[in-house]
Amino acid sequence: MPVKTVYETSIEHVSILDEHGKFDAKLGEGLIPDEDVVKLYEHMSVCRHYDEVAFKLQRSGRMGTYPQNMGQEAASLGAAYALQKDDWFVTCYRENAGLFWHGLPMEHVLLHWMGDERGNEIPEGCYCTPLAIPIGTQMLHAAGLAWAAKYNGENRIACTFFGDGATSEGDFHEAANFAANLDLPVVFVCQNNSWAISVPTKIQCSAPTVAQRGIAYGMPCVQVDGNDLFAMVKVIRDAAVRARDEKRPTFIEAVTYRLGDHTTADDARRYRDADEVEMWKKRDPLIRLRLFLDERKLWTTKKEEALQASAKEIVSAVVKRAEEIAEPTTNDIFDHTFAEIPPNLRVQRSTLRTHSLGQDPSPLRDTQAASAPTR
Repeated sequence: MPVKTVYETSIEHVSILDEHGKFDAKLGEGLIPDEDVVKLYEHMSVCRHYDEVAFKLQRSGRMGTYPQNMGQEAASLGAAYALQKDDWFVTCYRENAGLFWHGLPMEHVLLHWMGDERGNEIPEGCYCTPLAIPIGTQMLHAAGLAWAAKYNGENRIACTFFGDGATSEGDFHEAANFAANLDLPVVFVCQNNSWAISVPTKIQCSAPTVAQRGIAYGMPCVQVDGNDLFAMVKVIRDAAVRARDEKRPTFIEAVTYRLGDHTTADDARRYRDADEVEMWKKRDPLIRLRLFLDERKLWTTKKEEALQASAKEIVSAVVKRAEEIAEPTTNDIFDHTFAEIPPNLRVQRSTLRTHSLGQDPSPLRDTQAASAPTR
């Protein structure tokens, strides 16, 4: 036979709880216990309030550029819930809900956007990486972390998040090729929110799905409703089992939408249709989760009022901790760069002078001078 088919495949789309609150019991029953659904809803609500407050902090000049997470919370939160606490959570910058569930203190993200490097100092025992601002670099980090875990015989995996635009970066292709060829326990989660800043997905990818980009590397691929918390938990759990048991990567396309601008430096009204935004507001993951709770009589107006009051208290305390953190000093430039500071740099640290200024500080005593605040 001169012509024959050598490969055929298909991409599944997974949805369990739709925007109308309709729940697929066959797929979703027992997936998340009711008491956990309540906790996840409460957490998502606190994160939504956090997002609103962060936006106001930026607008009032108390914080730098900020990317709102509003509308995309379910993707990272579902993943964080499904993963083990010692799995690596490798994010870009729109995964607050998942990061906080995974153990990152909430003030760290505020400090990051305030320009304070201590926001990137991940506490010991929290298996998260700092926010990745360059597009796509974190996928390489995830592949490396997964390789290290496999090499060391550890039962942990790496789950990384990126946008649809990042799949056009060389870093994605290198990370995917590396992970697939070396059988690494990585879960690649592409949050397809329709826009790479102002570039629509249809220009980023001419294929019917972004998910199929993983097929070329021999990875199982799936598309999921990224605003459906239940569906996210299911596909992440399936991928985590594959990663742990078979040491194989998975590519997940989570179809979602950012309801706000790309960042506070952007004005999405210049390129997004208002009707499109209104359509996606009805698909808000927070709204559909509330519909689920109402249907099962797990929530009341009184509980909602208490939750909103609690969210304000929690976020206010977080802002207070971030804004009242002790000022950093110039000593930090040296102390957090070197495990053992060389003699010449000890002199620079104590004198705040270098030979290049025409002075010879060597006779000066090597003592730490009082350091001026850097901000």
